[in-house]
Amino acid sequence: MRRIALFIVVMALPVLGYAQGDDFGTILSVEGDKKINKKFSVGIEAEMRTRDDVQTVDRWSGGVSASYKLLPWLKASAGYTLLYENNERISYYEEGDGKVKKGVVNVGDPKKCGQYWGMRHRFQVSLTGSYKFGGLELSLRERWQYTYRPEYTVDERWSYFDDDYDGEEHTYRGKGKNVLRSRLQAEYKIRNFPATPYANVELFNAWSLEKTRYTVGCDWKINKKHSVGLFYRYQTVNDDDDNEPNRHSIGLGYQFKF
Repeated sequence: MRRIALFIVVMALPVLGYAQGDDFGTILSVEGDKKINKKFSVGIEAEMRTRDDVQTVDRWSGGVSASYKLLPWLKASAGYTLLYENNERISYYEEGDGKVKKGVVNVGDPKKCGQYWGMRHRFQVSLTGSYKFGGLELSLRERWQYTYRPEYTVDERWSYFDDDYDGEEHTYRGKGKNVLRSRLQAEYKIRNFPATPYANVELFNAWSLEKTRYTVGCDWKINKKHSVGLFYRYQTVNDDDDNEPNRHSIGLGYQFKF
């Protein structure tokens, strides 16, 4: 137990430097995995996330995946996820806006906000390479992710200037987005002990670095078919069109094999 605690603390040091995050949320998940043979397996998952200091449900999601072991140290996988999200789309004043020219507001001030529940479709393909040093395993996962948000029309939006709803329809056009996600992870397996601590850092790139996620956690094996996991995550946002803030999250997951 001392080795587990020391491992988590050491790997968490880069994360703890960002103690003043903008938001706090939770992540609850359930995952199932079915091994078809020694190389091929399929899986399902469901997840719920919260934001705004756990006061708002951020999204629900469900997905399916398949993975194939190409080599003892290399695995390929692909999957699809359907996301049902609580969107908060904020627009900002720009140079050409009339109120900016008149000096009533400044460039970059929030203009209008549209809130609605909508779906997104996500497809992904991954390659994961791993290497073991005794009980320590290092892995690098490179994932291409494509997400499509269908067109959606809201009846009205909130106007920050008027402090009221504008009473006008507004359509958010459909949009697709490609992201490369690179994750470096270290986990430490202790012989004859059910808990496996881990830590990872993940970079989200879409022509530039958009997000960085730091995660430390521990998976606890209950028996051969069931396990639970607990983790802490800190996400920093550099440039993202979803207006996400930096966020601290606590996650709890349940995994089973069938």
